[in-house]
Amino acid sequence: MKVIVVSKHHGRTRSFTLGGWTRTLLSVCLLGIPVGLGVWVSQELNRQDSSDLFTGDTAQAWNEALAAQRAEVEKNKRHAEEQLAALALRMAELQARLLRLDAVGERVTTVAKLDKGEFDFSMPPALGGPETVELGDAYQPPEFLQVMDQLTDQIENREQQLDTLEALLAKRKIQRDVFLAGRPIKKGWMSSRFGRRTDPFKGHVAWHNGVDFAGKLGSEVVAVAAGVVTWSGERSGYGDMVEVNHGNGYSTRYAHNSNNLAKVGDVIKKGQVIALMGSSGRSTGPHVHFEVYKNGRAVDPAAYIHRTNR
Repeated sequence: MKVIVVSKHHGRTRSFTLGGWTRTLLSVCLLGIPVGLGVWVSQELNRQDSSDLFTGDTAQAWNEALAAQRAEVEKNKRHAEEQLAALALRMAELQARLLRLDAVGERVTTVAKLDKGEFDFSMPPALGGPETVELGDAYQPPEFLQVMDQLTDQIENREQQLDTLEALLAKRKIQRDVFLAGRPIKKGWMSSRFGRRTDPFKGHVAWHNGVDFAGKLGSEVVAVAAGVVTWSGERSGYGDMVEVNHGNGYSTRYAHNSNNLAKVGDVIKKGQVIALMGSSGRSTGPHVHFEVYKNGRAVDPAAYIHRTNR
């Protein structure tokens, strides 16, 4: 390839002959410069567009999403705090209830004179048994809700113990109330015993089914045990009499009264005044004739009069 260069001022010319490698290099330079310039301009334009896009709508959308997430986190945090506060209050209530039940249980155990080893409210219930096949994973430390469940179980256990105590006390009270013991008067003295004696009207030996307590006219006559009144009125030889059924085959009679205070069907308590002492019926003076029947047969009241109250 031959290149001719013409001078502008002098009109002279110069010629150059280009070899193969020179021609190739010149061609690459002439073609590469426009292409490279185009690529550079395109990259600059794309970078400018990307920069404008990032700083515009995309940035605003990201900020809005972050703000919404922060608001949701705060909302969940407040909700969790409210739940924890409610759970803490509930647990405090359960603990206070448990302490109150323990105090009541200890008081009842002391008053009832029960075995503290059997009803020890300061200790958890005794558990045990032989080792058996494992059914689950090893014990894990209790979580908050599990602690509340344990407190609830403890409260239910204490309530069951108190129910048992109440049943025992009720049974003991019933047994004590229906237990025949003591004298049928508050003031007076025993004037005649049970068994053979001299009849006060005829003077011959006769059988006496009860005991007599002499005293002041109008003195109080009391029941020696709880029961139900089955007779209240006049009866031949007894005068005005009150009969009380105590259950378990026991009944008592209180005779020669001046006034019967208890009526048939009345449920009476141990020590309750049921009549006033008198001399009605076959009697020589103010006294109460007291009889005890066991399974329909008269027995010596002395065995019950001198009993110690349970």
